[in-house]
Amino acid sequence: MQELAPSFQTYAWGSSTAIPEALGTAPDGGPVAEAWFGGHPSAPSLVGGPAGEPLDVAIAQDPAALLGPDVASRFGPQLPFLLKLIAAARPLSLQVHPSIELAQDGYGREDARGVALDDPRRAYRDRNHKPELVYALSPFEALVGFRAPRRTAEILRGLDHPVARQLHKTVTADPTPSGVREAFTRLVGEGTRPTPREVSELADEFRARLVAGSPSPRTDRAVDVLERAYPGDPGAVTAVLLNPVSLRPGEALFVPAGAVHAYLDGFAVEIMANSDNVLRAGLTSKHVDIPELLRAVDCVAAPPIRIAPERVYDATEVYYVPVDDFELSVTQVPGGGVVRLPGVGPRVVVCLEGDVVLRSAAGAELALHAGRAAFVPAADGALVVAGHGRVVQGSVP
Repeated sequence: MQELAPSFQTYAWGSSTAIPEALGTAPDGGPVAEAWFGGHPSAPSLVGGPAGEPLDVAIAQDPAALLGPDVASRFGPQLPFLLKLIAAARPLSLQVHPSIELAQDGYGREDARGVALDDPRRAYRDRNHKPELVYALSPFEALVGFRAPRRTAEILRGLDHPVARQLHKTVTADPTPSGVREAFTRLVGEGTRPTPREVSELADEFRARLVAGSPSPRTDRAVDVLERAYPGDPGAVTAVLLNPVSLRPGEALFVPAGAVHAYLDGFAVEIMANSDNVLRAGLTSKHVDIPELLRAVDCVAAPPIRIAPERVYDATEVYYVPVDDFELSVTQVPGGGVVRLPGVGPRVVVCLEGDVVLRSAAGAELALHAGRAAFVPAADGALVVAGHGRVVQGSVP
């Protein structure tokens, strides 16, 4: 096993303090939105520390030892998952992640058009899907998936703005996925979206209702927050169509491919399939591709998928998800204790609190303090962790 140094994403919505504080580094005043622990070629972590080798390069040189024969045969010479710390100080983009089929098709189409992988207008940066799990480290707010059309109609009822009246008419006349798609498309579609002035006027109506008495204060507040962060962006109004989600620290949420979502605020661990494919509809200064997002989005109304952990080995909670690419475990190591960690394949372990020592069945040992991470190859076998603290581990089922 070796130390794993993350790569960083400094998107404008990131917190300037949360990730530096978690990693024990000095903030530089700028936003740090994400710390990546993985081998995605767009921003691979470094094995052996900050001066080390990119993880994707190391794996490509010896996939059998680092991934194990089973993982290598199923996923090829790449770590199947990407583990992140994510810190949102303001809302992220309204987005959808594609299925494998759409990702393969979209990647091929963009390649055929000669769109470079680092072109900011590129939507597909790999051929993979991107289901993801969020494990909250602080109170975490999000909008995820479409809510029941009848609930949307209740929220819109009584609003006077023409955009609100049209949305109400649409979801009332057709309370099915087809009606949801029509309402969503009206808000974000290139030929139907409301103007910035209309969005501002409607947001003001939500704000006034929040003061006067609202059938959904959470929705009104979400529209207010989103429109203030992205003035005039119709993505703010999609909050009336989406499920609000509040996670307390230690709670987890699974977002499958095709689920529209926007993270609003909070600090979390995020684990996903090894992909950087994001299709955006708004609430961003990045590339927006409405037609592609509408191809990928699932408009079936459903409640958010909260994942309850399963406790194993007394000190560990495992968050199992319905995909083959990853699972997440969180282990609380009691003072002076020695605890077994689940999994035997390639793993990424991040120490969130305290000081611990990882020991493998192969005899490898590595000390980690809060904010430090390790890549553990499959050849190292089973792991135990000693010391005192909390570690999070990404692994392959």
